[in-house]
Amino acid sequence: MEGLLDFVLRDILTRVGGIDRCVSEFIRVTDQLLPDRVFLRIVPELRNGGRTLAGVPVRAQLLGSDPHCMAENAARLAALGPHGIDINFGCPAKVVNRHGGGAKLLEDPETVALIVAAVRRAVPAHMPVSAKMRLGYLDDARAVENAVAIAQSGASELVVHARTKAQAYNPPAYWDRIADIRAAVNIPVVANGEIWTVADAKACMAESGCTSVMLGRGAVVDPGLALALRAAINGQPDGSPEVSWVTLLPHMASFWHIVCTQLDPKKRAGRLKQWLNFLRRRFSEAEGAYQQLKTARDKDVDVWLIRELQRYDIGQEAGQAK
Repeated sequence: MEGLLDFVLRDILTRVGGIDRCVSEFIRVTDQLLPDRVFLRIVPELRNGGRTLAGVPVRAQLLGSDPHCMAENAARLAALGPHGIDINFGCPAKVVNRHGGGAKLLEDPETVALIVAAVRRAVPAHMPVSAKMRLGYLDDARAVENAVAIAQSGASELVVHARTKAQAYNPPAYWDRIADIRAAVNIPVVANGEIWTVADAKACMAESGCTSVMLGRGAVVDPGLALALRAAINGQPDGSPEVSWVTLLPHMASFWHIVCTQLDPKKRAGRLKQWLNFLRRRFSEAEGAYQQLKTARDKDVDVWLIRELQRYDIGQEAGQAK
């Protein structure tokens, strides 16, 4: 999710736990071979064996519409050691779709097939090539056709966001349509879309028939969602211990430390506000923090964070807070 689930949140959410694998934001491929520095900027985990600091593998995602350029860039990216290459056929952004990428490609299953086949040929045989798609562009009439094209062209896994581009992020997600796709392909299918709670995840798996789900905004809102879902799947009746605001604060301090040391100064306070905006759906404390900090600058965030850590008697070193 461009501009949200970047390497900073991947680091923090995998520290919280419960996540098996991450997929990077898309790396946009146009008409040129990208230099290594572009891949490393978007997926800095490549410097750590392709894993987050918590040890969770990261699959790097490419977005583009030209099979040849996608293949060339996939080969260069593969040499840097990601835990697989993922191809984006789901982005609903207007600027991406206007240039023929993302979900727009779902109007042309033949090109979808060519892209997957070209990327599969370009990377080492041991490296997984997966894809993420929506149900379609304006409608879902070609959902199964696109999924079959992806599977038959060499993808080893398919993630399906259970809405069309036209449906954007508006509820509901049509998980039952993923079941139709599962019945038509012979590769693992992962369900995605409108999963905010453990109950949502269970309903999604029941309707889609999938045994795995991909979490997006739901994990940003509730960083403990993956842990709770894993506990529920493993049969723990009460789920895992809740990730409370107090539990989350050291991770927020770590988040702020990474933001302050690795991101553009102009983006620092905005990144914390962005996360707090999501967190306030789950935590009442985040609502108060968001209202307090929505016009804040970096130094104001420093003061607020230190005060919050002290309030709950959490050592400042717990999250390397500034």
